[in-house]
Amino acid sequence: MVARTFSEVWAVDFEFRADPGERPVPVCLVAQELLGGGPPVRLWADQFGALPPYGIGHDSLLVAYYAPAEMNCHLALGWPMPENVLDLYAEFRTLTNGKVLPHGVGLLGALAYFRLDGIESMEKEAMRQLIIAGGEYTPQQRVDILDYCQTDVDATAKLYAVMAPVFNEHQKLEHALLRGRYTRAVACMEHAGIPIDMTMLGSLRQHWGAIRDKLISRIDADYGVYDGRTFKAAKFVDYVASHGIDWPTTPTGRPCLDDDTFSEQCKTHPRLRPLKELRSALGQMRLNDLAVGADGRNRAMLSILRSTTGRNQPSNSKFVFGLSAWLRGLIKPKEGYGLAYVDWSQQEFGIAAALSGDAAMKEAYSSGDPYLAFAVQAGAAPSDATKHTHAAVREQFKACVLAVQYGMGEDSLARRIQRTTPYARELLSLHRRTYARFWQWSDGVSDYAMAYRKLWTVFGWQLSLSGTVNDRSVRNWPMQSNGSEMLRLACTLATERGISVIAPVHDAVLIEAPLDRLDEQVLTMQETMREASMAVLAGFELRSDVKRIDAPDRFNDPRGDVMWGVVNELLDEIGAEAAL
Repeated sequence: MVARTFSEVWAVDFEFRADPGERPVPVCLVAQELLGGGPPVRLWADQFGALPPYGIGHDSLLVAYYAPAEMNCHLALGWPMPENVLDLYAEFRTLTNGKVLPHGVGLLGALAYFRLDGIESMEKEAMRQLIIAGGEYTPQQRVDILDYCQTDVDATAKLYAVMAPVFNEHQKLEHALLRGRYTRAVACMEHAGIPIDMTMLGSLRQHWGAIRDKLISRIDADYGVYDGRTFKAAKFVDYVASHGIDWPTTPTGRPCLDDDTFSEQCKTHPRLRPLKELRSALGQMRLNDLAVGADGRNRAMLSILRSTTGRNQPSNSKFVFGLSAWLRGLIKPKEGYGLAYVDWSQQEFGIAAALSGDAAMKEAYSSGDPYLAFAVQAGAAPSDATKHTHAAVREQFKACVLAVQYGMGEDSLARRIQRTTPYARELLSLHRRTYARFWQWSDGVSDYAMAYRKLWTVFGWQLSLSGTVNDRSVRNWPMQSNGSEMLRLACTLATERGISVIAPVHDAVLIEAPLDRLDEQVLTMQETMREASMAVLAGFELRSDVKRIDAPDRFNDPRGDVMWGVVNELLDEIGAEAAL
């Protein structure tokens, strides 16, 4: 049992309020020691002291369900973090990832999965609404809220009892505690928040109605695919045909108009990027939902381990990195500070090389330019080729590498590089011949998944498979899931080393520091990311790139440059019209 490893095991739950974009305001706390028993600790907010009323040292274990919430409350109260955290939500997700869960992954869903009793969902929601409402509580309401908090602690204790045997093995316990450390990092990131240009956000919110119509008129002038505010598929078909663009269609012959298709086509046809951004803006523009606190910081629950690959899944409307690319221009460091966007270079390629043990693939990654190295290794470019001398060849081999990573077939690759299908087929064949060891490993992953219906990462995050299995997704899962392990470890180590990580973004992090310390923090972050890659990939090192943003500059995503520029011009127009 896990309990034998620690002298104290505390089940802990806070109740708190948190307005959109704000830090939590703890209302009450209940904590129950699970080894020695005894009465629970029940504290109202005005009874909180300078330190937690439970052990947080080396010999103590804090158990919670979705522990980032409890860790956020520690930060809000100025309490030190517990050294050891066991998040039963994270472990329930690890245990059941890929399985059908009729009752969901919340606390009640976990109880139902193990056939344990819990509070009725309607009663739970009623109490949550009472807590959220805030204000002065009557003495009876205080008792009711503490009793409600107690039910969550009791439920957590029940879950711990049935799940503890999972951690009998030392390695499984260490993996669980590593995920627990990540919950502390998540709380630090959510607590910090992302700096937002409130003046610009206010202008966009105030004038979006007027901007929308002007935006359609301005951008659609180059395409002619809108009728008023309505995108017309027939007009779009005529546009792509007249410009010689081979556009994918559905089985019924309609054009594929999803965001993924548009994103992929924009790589080949950059002229479509403004139209893609316009469609995204019109479809996703809910700036009132963006969670920004009174201090001008975007804070949203990161929703850890929600995807099958273990990635975070924060709300697309509440988290600034979930919005259209051009809206990342809202991110702006405060005076005297800077931001740095640090991302792993060709992360998936490097992970694939390391996990498969393909020596040629490792060599290509270590060259610094795996796409050009692939072309050289395949005999399509001389050994002294550079990005400048063989740019076109490099782009085609880059497209082939990405096609393999995304599971694209020869027809999709042909469209991507605007060449014939036989040519694309040969490129894919060159990849198989050049990286035969990788393909042997990838085939093995697929075969194992089909036979045993299970896959896992180096740190124990697992996937259960049932029903019809998508072979492309299965082959890509080890790269994505081990990439998410790498990101979690990097964020954990960085926050423990005092780096202010304010956002995790797929294969990158956004950090913040005073300008006179930013260079130092960037170097530490890069070293941390290098260390995390080596821990996940058995010593194989991944590089990272840095994009620095110094105040008063703002974050820039090249994919949204055109849209950002147009919107700013339109705001100027609106301002001039209002002044008349």
